[in-house]
Amino acid sequence: MLRLFTAIAIPEDVAETLARRQSGLPGARWRPLEALHVTLAFYGEASERTADDLASELSRAEGGGAFEIVLNGVGAFGDAHRTHTLWAGVERSEPLNVLAGRCRAAGERAGVPPEKREYRPHVTLAYLKPQANPDRIGAWIAGHNLLKSPPIRVDRFGLYSSVLTGDGSVYTLEREYRL
Repeated sequence: MLRLFTAIAIPEDVAETLARRQSGLPGARWRPLEALHVTLAFYGEASERTADDLASELSRAEGGGAFEIVLNGVGAFGDAHRTHTLWAGVERSEPLNVLAGRCRAAGERAGVPPEKREYRPHVTLAYLKPQANPDRIGAWIAGHNLLKSPPIRVDRFGLYSSVLTGDGSVYTLEREYRL
């Protein structure tokens, strides 16, 4: 079984800028530069045959033309009990939402329905250990919330597999698609 998702890779220059912000918070497991991306659709576990069907269906999401996205601000995901993820936000982008919708539809056609939750584009910067101090998390967010990237040209997206390890997920680009 393969754990699959589609995403836009963050270019190296922007990733390096993000990496400079990845410090000063005990309990944060910072994501490496090569793991920084904007997820389009998460599919979860799929057999190799279903993965092949998905790869084929995703070719229908190609085209549509390149567009730009901008990273803006930082924040956190969590629940009432604790914060578990730090992220960089993505400014609202209709072309990005359309592409994410095409990726979701490709998954449905391939028999791999994506997650049901609302699409909230972001770049995961860190996963937080349970003992991370909420006051320090808030201070980190306040100290980095003015983040704003230059426009990022999006002219391709990829189908990735993910393997969970003790140090976090390791991603492999399985196939790339041009816009």
